[in-house]
Amino acid sequence: MISFYPGPSRVHDEIPKYVKDAHKLGIMSINHRSPGFVKMSEKVIQLLKKKLNIPKDYTIFYTSSATECWEIIAQSLITEKSYHLHNGAFGQKWFDYTKRLHPQSEGISFSINDSLNPSQLVFENENKVICITQNETSNGTQVTNTIIRRIKKNNPQHLVAVDATSSIGGIKLDFKAADIWFASVQKCFGLPAGLGLMVCSPQALAHASVIGEKNHYNSLTFMMEMMKNYQTPFTPNVLGIYLLMRVLENSDSIKEIEKKTISRFTDWITFLSKQKSFSHLVNTKTVRSFTVITVTTSPELIQKIKDKARQHGLLLGEGYGEWKSSTFRIANFPALKTREIAKLKTFLKSFA
Repeated sequence: MISFYPGPSRVHDEIPKYVKDAHKLGIMSINHRSPGFVKMSEKVIQLLKKKLNIPKDYTIFYTSSATECWEIIAQSLITEKSYHLHNGAFGQKWFDYTKRLHPQSEGISFSINDSLNPSQLVFENENKVICITQNETSNGTQVTNTIIRRIKKNNPQHLVAVDATSSIGGIKLDFKAADIWFASVQKCFGLPAGLGLMVCSPQALAHASVIGEKNHYNSLTFMMEMMKNYQTPFTPNVLGIYLLMRVLENSDSIKEIEKKTISRFTDWITFLSKQKSFSHLVNTKTVRSFTVITVTTSPELIQKIKDKARQHGLLLGEGYGEWKSSTFRIANFPALKTREIAKLKTFLKSFA
């Protein structure tokens, strides 16, 4: 089965070999306080910064998932209120989760065909957190680096936190444009689920230190202290960290990966524009995600396409949220092969 599900999605072909190597090397039972783990952890941090162009003075943390990052941000970086800009299910979920801990948090919704206007997003209160879902997996939209950068510029007294779960590792992100970036590895990194990453600016860490929250096992203050030695305050997903290291060692720079991602995205847009039975859900070209393509048609045809796809060894992403019955989603992640994409297009042509 070829998985085009937008997470967890297709893993790199080399993953089974890497797992066998991990077993031979004893990685699966390595102590996370040992010199061997610290050396590996340090190498992964260095590779992430090098391959993804993450600033040297930003700190990278390991988590269990992007969802855990919502919790860390709410616990350790938000004191009273946060602002959540959202146009889909995952941005809404992030807001709903934070609101349970901070009832004053405010949600600002916008349409999937609208581009955020930074000049209208200037917040007066100081030391709050502005939360942006860079790539909304539920509907295949994105917020560009330029817009995130302008929002931060207009609100220098606030932290800007960005959910980049379906884009980090697949496109170039301007990490300096925000203070907190986070993601899980089961999408553009082409890895099994179970590991998350959180990238923090010096400003974010300074803010966490001032708040000084220490009530949880994953309080950012504890994580900061342990990461000075490339460790975590809890037992991390050591195998996941090892697999990430192996994938990064053999991956191209993010500049080259993005070229491939956008080229494939452009081909998908051309392909969809020629079909009569279905089309891209998002009409505004500038807000379409490069890594998640959402296709819309009648609910009856959606179900037929998904059922037939499975029979042909193709797993499509279900529709999500309010678009559950009227869409299916296609991952455009680096681990997918050109021949696999061609097979899916040939299959879809039969419904044109």
